[in-house]
Amino acid sequence: MAHLRMLILLALAFPAWGADQEAEITRFLGETFGKPPAAETLWLAGDLQPAVRGILEHDYPAARVRYWRAGTRSAWVLNEIGKEMPITVGIVIKDGVIERVKVLVYRESRGWEVKSPVFTAQFSGAKLNSGKKLDKQIDGISGATLSVRALNRLTRLALLLDRHANTGGKP
Repeated sequence: MAHLRMLILLALAFPAWGADQEAEITRFLGETFGKPPAAETLWLAGDLQPAVRGILEHDYPAARVRYWRAGTRSAWVLNEIGKEMPITVGIVIKDGVIERVKVLVYRESRGWEVKSPVFTAQFSGAKLNSGKKLDKQIDGISGATLSVRALNRLTRLALLLDRHANTGGKP
């Protein structure tokens, strides 16, 4: 019942979030690429679906994700629920390693500290280990535990998706 209520609230609020989110995505892509490449699409199907579920501990709320690639650098814009609301995060990966993480839209009432560049800089240089975990420790933030976990899951997911896109379908 709680999930249904949350979905209804998200549906009602989406138009307002959509405008802010698209502006932030455009700004993020401009900062990352200068002139952004055309968006590509990755379907979350087949062997990728259980791997995504393994990281998020639930299915991703969309059947496909958009990403942008130029050379060995890719940018992913992903959403994950913190405590109650979605957090939209931009993640840049170069050669299988996180280059940059930026919180694009933060909708929770608490835990906004995860937007701080000091916090997000911790992810730079991280990659996935064989257990699909980050290979470096990310310090938490008191009072923002669920938001920190959401960013951790999203960075792991972006690394997995990037690997999948680069290897032609092996998660």
